[in-house]
Amino acid sequence: MLRITEIKLPVENAQSLTHQADEIKAALLKRLEIPASDLIHFEIFKRGVDARKSHAILYVYSLDVTVKDEAKILAKFRKDAHIKPAPDTEYKYVTQNTPSDKPRPVVIGFGPAGIFAALILAQSGLRPIVLERGKAVRERTKDTWGLWRKSKLNPESNVQFGEGGAGTFSDGKLYSQIKDPKHYGRKVIQEFVKAGAPEEIMYVSHPHIGTFRLVGMVEEMRNTIIGLGGEIRFESRVDDIELSQDPDGQHQVQAVILQNGERIATRHLVLAVGHSARDTFEMIHRRGIFIEAKPFSIGFRIEHPQSLIDRARYGKSYSEDLLTKLGAADYKLVHHAKNGRSVYSFCMCPGGTVVAATSEPNRVVTNGMSQYSRNERNANAGIVVGITPEADYPGHPLAGMELQRQLEGNAFVLGGSNYNAPGQLIGDFLANRPSSKFGEVMPSYTPGVHLTNLDTALPEFAITAMREAIPEFAKQIKGFDLADGVLTGVETRTSSPIRIKRDEASLQSINTRGLYPCGEGAGYAGGILSAGVDGIKVAEAVALSICSQAS
Repeated sequence: MLRITEIKLPVENAQSLTHQADEIKAALLKRLEIPASDLIHFEIFKRGVDARKSHAILYVYSLDVTVKDEAKILAKFRKDAHIKPAPDTEYKYVTQNTPSDKPRPVVIGFGPAGIFAALILAQSGLRPIVLERGKAVRERTKDTWGLWRKSKLNPESNVQFGEGGAGTFSDGKLYSQIKDPKHYGRKVIQEFVKAGAPEEIMYVSHPHIGTFRLVGMVEEMRNTIIGLGGEIRFESRVDDIELSQDPDGQHQVQAVILQNGERIATRHLVLAVGHSARDTFEMIHRRGIFIEAKPFSIGFRIEHPQSLIDRARYGKSYSEDLLTKLGAADYKLVHHAKNGRSVYSFCMCPGGTVVAATSEPNRVVTNGMSQYSRNERNANAGIVVGITPEADYPGHPLAGMELQRQLEGNAFVLGGSNYNAPGQLIGDFLANRPSSKFGEVMPSYTPGVHLTNLDTALPEFAITAMREAIPEFAKQIKGFDLADGVLTGVETRTSSPIRIKRDEASLQSINTRGLYPCGEGAGYAGGILSAGVDGIKVAEAVALSICSQAS
């Protein structure tokens, strides 16, 4: 099979979401310089968008192609980087037909990393036990709406905790810039499609699913794991890890202890908690498991009319027909400020909403969410500033976590009451004056937004850098500095504030055998796809260890 890339066709000629097969076929035959009789089969592997010329936006296709004489084509185009053999993307299990009497691994957390760790372990015959502190996804959804609509927080069941993890209440983005030589990302996407995701996520360049579809998919994947012999226990918070100590000073996992005192023995523990499992971070630090502070980012959510972003991004080609084909426009922005700080857009949600994302009482945290349709009135994104342990929270592995708590508690006070978030109009923020009333843009955050001055919501260096960045962003997206646009604070959980350091050969903690730090909370992922990929990698390491020890 061949992989043919850079087949370009005008978007304006496309039928709905893609071109007709005969149009793509004609372009392919022309590119390969072969008659139709030599083409056996083709399918779309990837479809991107080239919008560099707003008057001539193109779909860019990568195609997997079967022809009669592959060797002849490769010889003819041997110097052409866009005509090559297609790589083998089929997933290969590291263990097969594992007997069911092998020791059972335990997975803590059932977000994307935990789901894929459990799925691969189950598919390998190892019957994992999954312990999730939160509730099943539909019960969890009710609790989450309880905060959004009634200002009532359940600390164990919310945007951060529960089946599906934080990614459930998000835009459902399924793309990443991680290196993926073994094509684990393809496995993640394939399993999502099996669980009910639209098939287009297999080939679009920036796939997303949206919250409502994620709920059903997570349930289906749970049922698959259970059907393969796995066990999933909700409302089962792990409060302690029992360790033994070897003569060489290394710890060894022996068991986990639940909040009700139950002990579950295991020597293979996947720690796939999310970036907000602060009590777990404190527990593993007390236990002497090695962790270190890592960089993350802090900032606000910014909201504009989605139509402003669409017109700025699509330019002269903007039309309702184009929106139907390409969907609501997004953006990705970065600015290096004069004070040495980097400001960038984070988790941009076209046609979405800003959501309350706290997991601790009396704190305010924002995040962004979209449905699959991305048809809400506002666009939102995090506008965040990078911070580091060395410069901003030195001296303790959990210092970044405590900084998050401080900023979130301050936001709760600035918001006034009932988990309202502090907000400010962009024009007022740039002028450093408090806002008193909303204009063209009404904020989407619930429970509500209390207008104030955000000048004290973040450290001075962050405010200064953001005030410099927003007008610069307006040079790329006309209207980005819209005076009536809204900033809502604070965005603090862009990634985990810690890393549970692991040995990259065995993927175990560097000082605790049998403990496999995994996913975003452990500091090894940043989003649904990368977390799922890390879950697969860790599951393979666990499977190989179990089978080698028990053989």
